[in-house]
Amino acid sequence: MEAGIVGLPNVGKSTLFNALTSSTAAQSANYPFCTIEPNEGIVSVPDQRLERITRYIPPQKVIPAILKLVDIAGIVKGASVGEGLGNKFLSHIREVDAILQVVRCFEDPDVTHVGGSVSPVDDIETIETELLLADMQQLENSIPKAQRTAKSGDKEALQRVELMQKCLEHVQREQPLRTLELDEAEEKIVRNFGLMTAKPVLYVANVDEGDLNGEGDLVQEVKRVAGQSGAEVVTVCAKLEAELAELDESDRAEMLESVGLEEPALAVLARAAYRTLGLQSFFTAGEKEVRAWTVPIGATAPQAAGVIHTDFERGFIRCEIYSLEDLEKFQSEKEIRSAGKLRVEGKGYVMQDGDICHFLFNV
Repeated sequence: MEAGIVGLPNVGKSTLFNALTSSTAAQSANYPFCTIEPNEGIVSVPDQRLERITRYIPPQKVIPAILKLVDIAGIVKGASVGEGLGNKFLSHIREVDAILQVVRCFEDPDVTHVGGSVSPVDDIETIETELLLADMQQLENSIPKAQRTAKSGDKEALQRVELMQKCLEHVQREQPLRTLELDEAEEKIVRNFGLMTAKPVLYVANVDEGDLNGEGDLVQEVKRVAGQSGAEVVTVCAKLEAELAELDESDRAEMLESVGLEEPALAVLARAAYRTLGLQSFFTAGEKEVRAWTVPIGATAPQAAGVIHTDFERGFIRCEIYSLEDLEKFQSEKEIRSAGKLRVEGKGYVMQDGDICHFLFNV
C-alpha cells in the first residue's frame, strides 16, 4: 500500500518528501509544477517496540516496517479540467491508497503562494473541490457503460450501478466519499472504482520554526477542518526536517534538543501515515533478525504468514504468539512458554497490533 503526498504548489511537498526519504535531490524551485512525474520513495516506520524486543532477543539485524510514498506534483484550481497538466497529476492520486495533504501554515514573502495569501482553509477547499469534480466527472462517464452491462440482469452489475449512482449523488452534494456511509461489501466495491475522495486523508501542517508544536492560528484552522471528517493532523517543519535528515545521529540529537523536540516530526508523520492507511505491525524475533511486518488491520494469521512467504499462507498450520509485555515480564521465549503465556492460534485468528509470532506450516 502507498500514500501520495499532495498539495498546492510551494507548500513544501518535495522538501518534505526528500526529508522523509533522506533524499539528497535538490529541493524544488519556487514555481509550480516542478515535479512532473511522481517521485517514489520508501520510508521506515519508527517503532520503539523493536528496540524493546532486542533487549531480550539480541539479533544480527533489526528491520522496521516500511511505507511507500509518492510525491505528486502541485495541484491548482482547475486541475480537474486539465489546468496545469491537472488530469495527469490527478491520475497519480487515483493509484495511491491514502492522501497526505501538505498544507502551508507559514508566512514567507520569499516563497510565492499561488492564491496570493496564506489561507489553509482555502487551500484545503481548493484541493477537495478539484478531487470532487474529478470524481463527479469519472462517475458521470462510467455510469452509462455500467448501465449497459447491467441490462443483462447480472446482480453484481446492477449493484455496481446502484453504488455508482449513490456515490454520484454524494459528491454532487459536495461531500467527499470518505464521509459516505457504506457497509463492508459496498466499501470493497467502491475501493475498486479508484475515486479520490473515497481515500483516507492525513493533513500535514507545514509550519515555520516558530511554531513547531502547531499552536499557531493557521494550524488550528487545519485542525478544525480535519475534525469535521475525523482526519488526523500532524505538524511538521519541512525545512527543519530537511536539515535534520542531513545530520549524523549525534548532531541530530543535539539539534532536536536545542529546538525542544524528542524525535523528528517525520517519525510522528510516518506512524500517522501508517495508521491512515489502515495498517498495523506484527513482529518476528530470533537470533538472525528482529523484524516488523506490515498487514492491514483485520488480517488473519494465514494472511500475515503470507506476507513473510506465500508458502507460509498456503501451508499454514498454526501460529504461536506472545506479547511484548510478556517478553518484558518473563525476559525470554523459553520462560514465556514455561509460564503458559504462549498462545496457539489457528486459521481464524485476527492479528493484533504488536503480536510477536512464530508460524508453523507444511507444504
